[in-house]
Amino acid sequence: MSLNASMIRELREKTGAGILDCKSALSENQNDLQKAIDWLRKKGLSVAAKKSGRVAAEGLIATKIENNKGCIIEINSETDFVSRNEMFQTFVKNCAFLALGVGGNVEKLNEMKYIDTENSVKEELTKNIATIGENLSIRRIENINLDGEGVIVSYVHNSVHENLGKIGVLIALKSVVDKKILNDLGKKIAMQIAATNPQSINIKNLDKNIVEKERSILLEQAISSGKPREIAEKMVEGRIKKFYQEVVLEEQTYIIDGKLTVKEVIDEFSNSAGDRIEIFDFKKLVLGEGINIDEKDFAAEVAATANQ
Repeated sequence: MSLNASMIRELREKTGAGILDCKSALSENQNDLQKAIDWLRKKGLSVAAKKSGRVAAEGLIATKIENNKGCIIEINSETDFVSRNEMFQTFVKNCAFLALGVGGNVEKLNEMKYIDTENSVKEELTKNIATIGENLSIRRIENINLDGEGVIVSYVHNSVHENLGKIGVLIALKSVVDKKILNDLGKKIAMQIAATNPQSINIKNLDKNIVEKERSILLEQAISSGKPREIAEKMVEGRIKKFYQEVVLEEQTYIIDGKLTVKEVIDEFSNSAGDRIEIFDFKKLVLGEGINIDEKDFAAEVAATANQ
């Protein structure tokens, strides 16, 4: 059976396998590309397959805003070095753009056609794995769709390039106020979110289960210290107020002046601009958050490598 050079090249791009292995895979599977990919994976000849089990906790967070749509995406690599790779940065930026309309669904993004190629995003990811030489994965996507007038603003901390870094924040402000004023306020509150870890916009929207769990813990602590239940319950209410100041964005002390709350700052901006400004939504992603990384004995790792 004759082999098509373009199919061999495509198979190499998708798997990172050698030319001879790609020829064998296509020959064994009657030039069926998908079966050839599976054949290479089963034989452990696909570079991407070999790397897929390795922990990827580094990489980049990217933000993208188009009109009333915003997106934050986390794409991981094995080492921080890759975050400075131009090919990887371009891939992350393009994925952020494509992810504007996926509603946080990673699988949906994977199935989309990648920019300026016939590849899907998943196939382009495999190509990057083969070229860069590290396991890469699209981990998380967060979206905001602003309903009505206002702005979506982003802030990226520890940035390595425009809108690429280690912490990404999106905040949507709903208002008919001049967009320059909203962008200025939005950037400052986005920095607040990056520096803290708010779990809701206001007390009303805070998960009731979180509040009850905190109240239960605080009550048990107070009773265990010897306080009568009636006094303990009063103490808890004061501590719950402090808890709100930690986890509720509008109740937090504004880090820029250290005096007013975020809500008071928004009220001041609203009064000054002559119309109401409200926080519609916010999203935050921290690179590698929640990924378990095995702590290895470096000496043992070197010894194991030497004995291979």
